[in-house]
Amino acid sequence: MDKSMLFIYNPRAGKAQIRSNLLDIIDIFVKAGYEVTAYPTQEPGDAVKAVRERRTGYDIVVCSGGDGTLDEVVTGMMQCENRLPIGYVPAGSTNDFANSLKIPKSMIKAADVVVNGRNFSCDIGTFNDDSFIYVAAFGLFTDVSYETKQDIKNVLGHTAYLLEGVKRLSSIKPYHMKVFYEDECLEDDYIFGMITNSDSIGGFKGITGKYVELNDGLFEVTLVRMPTIAKEMNNIMAALTDKKIQSEFIKSFKTSKIVIESEQEVAWTLDGEYGGSHLKVCIENQKGALEIRVPQ
Repeated sequence: MDKSMLFIYNPRAGKAQIRSNLLDIIDIFVKAGYEVTAYPTQEPGDAVKAVRERRTGYDIVVCSGGDGTLDEVVTGMMQCENRLPIGYVPAGSTNDFANSLKIPKSMIKAADVVVNGRNFSCDIGTFNDDSFIYVAAFGLFTDVSYETKQDIKNVLGHTAYLLEGVKRLSSIKPYHMKVFYEDECLEDDYIFGMITNSDSIGGFKGITGKYVELNDGLFEVTLVRMPTIAKEMNNIMAALTDKKIQSEFIKSFKTSKIVIESEQEVAWTLDGEYGGSHLKVCIENQKGALEIRVPQ
């Protein structure tokens, strides 16, 4: 073996499909000349620690799981001086970022991309002292992913997110915020916001706008103001569903850095995982900060 791989996987992600594919995936890696160290995660934060505290000598770190597992591996790698290429074998319920990277849904085909693909220099977001790879968001529906139990996700898949989201329509909560970007300052009551580097969010492709590039050093930002009557809320939901991201209540733009201040603590989600509650967040695009394996 002339190459060494750290393979981190979440055994419970998606419908636990890694269990029936694990031997075939490792076989692909070994036949490509890798000595594989397999690390099944046991609890949240395991992947961050495994990457950050890895021994020297690895040539690549590969992860298999949902977007949350990928987020942990990215976070751990961003905390390292020696940043290795990352391979991704998606096994979650939604897999937004894998879709954006054109990584196959088939775990076997995705494993083949790891060994036969190419490195893609991908933008990474920093969020105060944290990191994310494709979305930082607050407000309406954003707690759905991390508050939906894994067992429910495994049984219902993407439908689980939609069902949990519908429950929250009756409890819309606005946040008064100041938003600073470029030379602009916005101040309003917002019910939802997302800062993204992906063309798929929550399984909905194209919702972040047109001409999305994952290595241009820019985020796509979408902010939704609080409507005054129920009918306006219906119009907002229709606009987002139809991918019309500019309307009277929806503001969208591109930027490399954004600062958001609020009068009360706001809960954020980073790549579908809880990102803490904050009065102020500074979000910056780190252009081409990590290399991800993608199809040739």
